[in-house]
Amino acid sequence: MALLRGIGIPCRFHGFTIDQRLQKGAIPGYIFWLAPKYIIHSWVEVFYEGRWVNLEGFILDQPYLDAIKAKFPNEKGSFCGYGVATKCLSNPEVDWQGKNTYIQKEGIHDDYGVYDSPDDFYSEVGTNLSGVKRWLYERLIRHLINRNVSKIRSKEIW
Repeated sequence: MALLRGIGIPCRFHGFTIDQRLQKGAIPGYIFWLAPKYIIHSWVEVFYEGRWVNLEGFILDQPYLDAIKAKFPNEKGSFCGYGVATKCLSNPEVDWQGKNTYIQKEGIHDDYGVYDSPDDFYSEVGTNLSGVKRWLYERLIRHLINRNVSKIRSKEIW
C-alpha cells in the first residue's frame, strides 16, 4: 500500500479470515495444530480505471504456483491447500489483466470489509495469536513456514 500510494495510486486494505485447511501443506504438519481455525488475511484494492480492483496473491509467485501444479497434476478444477483456494488450479486468476486477482478467495470465512490502512484493521479486529502462540510464531514458527514455502517453491519438498 505504501508503494502504491507513493506513486499516487489510491488503494485500501480489505481484511478477512481464511479457513485453516487452506494453509495445510504450506504450514508444516508438525506445527499445523498451532494455526488458528480461521487465519487473518488480507488483500489490497486499487482504484483503477474508475473501479476498485482486488489484488490478492500473498505467498504465491510463479515458481510456487508451478510447484503446486506439478505436485497435483490431475487437479484442474477446485483446489484448497498449500495457501491456495481457487476454482481453477490449472488457470487461477493471478496475473494482472486490469481486473481482480485471487488465489485464496474460495477459502474466505469472515469478510471484515475495507479499511484505509492495515493499522485501522488490526486496531479493530486484532490478531489471531496471543500469549505463548504469538511468541512462538514471531520467533520460530514463521521462519519454519517460510523455509517450508521456499522448499515448495524449489520443488525440494516433493
